[in-house]
Amino acid sequence: MTEQRHIPTDIRLHQRRRVLELAYPDGVVFELPCEYLRVHSPSVEVSGLGELVSGRERVNITEIIPIGRYAIRLFFDDGHKSGVYSWETLYDLGLNRERNWAAYLARLDAAGIAREA
Repeated sequence: MTEQRHIPTDIRLHQRRRVLELAYPDGVVFELPCEYLRVHSPSVEVSGLGELVSGRERVNITEIIPIGRYAIRLFFDDGHKSGVYSWETLYDLGLNRERNWAAYLARLDAAGIAREA
C-alpha cells in the first residue's frame, strides 16, 4: 500500500525545461527530467524486457492521465504511452535519481552509445 507521504500534492509539467515536478506533503520536491522518466518507464517493453532505451534526450511529455488513486500514465512525444507510473514508482525515481541516472549512463557507455550534449 502506498504511504500518504508518497502521494504527490502537486504535479507540474514544465514543458520548456522538459521536467516533471512532484511536490509531497513533507515538503520534498523532485524535478524529474522527461528523458529520465522515459528511459525508466515501468512499461513491460522497457523494464520487463530490460531493453536499453537511448536517443531520448529531447523527449517531452505531452499528456498526463490519472489512473485511479494510485498512479499516472505519461504520454511522450516519441509515441510511448504504455508506462503507468505508480506513486511509489515516482517517489522511488525521485529518491534514487542520481544512482539510477549513473547506472543508466554506465549501461549506455558499456553498449557504446553516446548521448547528445
